[in-house]
Amino acid sequence: VSIMIKKCIGCGALFQTADENKPGFVEKENFEKSIICKRCFRIKNYGDYKIVEKDINEYEKIFNNISSKNDLILFLCDIFTLDESINYINKLSGNVILVITKKDLLPKSVKEYKLINYIKKNYSLNVKEIIFVSSNKNYNIDLLYNKIIKYKTSKRVYLAGNTNAGKSTLINALMKLYGHADGFITTSSLPATTMDLIEVKLNDDIILIDTPGLVSHNNYLTNLNAKEVKKVFPKVEIKPRTYQMKPNQSLLIEDYARIDYLSENQNSFTVYLSNSISINRINLNTNDKLRNLKLTSFDLKCNKDVVINGLCFCKITKPAKVNIYTKDNVNVFERNNLI
Repeated sequence: VSIMIKKCIGCGALFQTADENKPGFVEKENFEKSIICKRCFRIKNYGDYKIVEKDINEYEKIFNNISSKNDLILFLCDIFTLDESINYINKLSGNVILVITKKDLLPKSVKEYKLINYIKKNYSLNVKEIIFVSSNKNYNIDLLYNKIIKYKTSKRVYLAGNTNAGKSTLINALMKLYGHADGFITTSSLPATTMDLIEVKLNDDIILIDTPGLVSHNNYLTNLNAKEVKKVFPKVEIKPRTYQMKPNQSLLIEDYARIDYLSENQNSFTVYLSNSISINRINLNTNDKLRNLKLTSFDLKCNKDVVINGLCFCKITKPAKVNIYTKDNVNVFERNNLI
């Protein structure tokens, strides 16, 4: 009996009817007529999504394979998961443009050249260029296209990055501006992997190849359901919130996190967070809310950010002792002030 082999044109996964939690699932009765898997259908029609588990070794194989080809790689990194994503770049050899997405979410007052200088100063990266884009606002898409033409070594241009970095949105923006009317999606497999790539023929000069997104397990978004993800992930320009913190005060970020301020002097905390999440300033000693969560303590020097990965970052100007309470597997760390 011959079994029909089909692939999802949305994510490139091979169709299967056995396991809803694995890539490419479709219901048996829809197998023949489906062109996209159930997960892609739900993303497309309901804005819903399901994290599909992939083995980190498979990502490594894909990256090694891409690097060995010396084709141009666009490494996408959204501005809110900068530190985490950037660590992967140096695993890719040589021909890489770092594309920082969702620039429109930062306040307009934040100067791009300062962010680029910050990245160059704080991270040791082997990249050709650093470009900020907003696919939704078509910001710098022309500049990026010109750089692709400049640095590409063949027609094939790979896109890599975290699951929520905006690869599909960027492909759609490029298709709209530079794609042929007959642009189409095909799938191809890299050798020695069980995950497929999606090839998008942009025009006669460029084929964009979308790689599976890296799933980060220590990111807040990975631990939330679809409704909460929509609330936590900013959709519009963030309005920073500044608090003059006195000793024995805390900031409560709804049910997501708590920041206790333990120093003796007044200090300024500016929180960069989705506008739809509320923050309450509370008394450190009389309110124990969220103290049952995982504790991370910092003794910060001046001009540091505390980052709660995937949720927010808090800019602190003077030296500060702080306790941060978050969910167990969420990464919390300090860095130099980004802004």
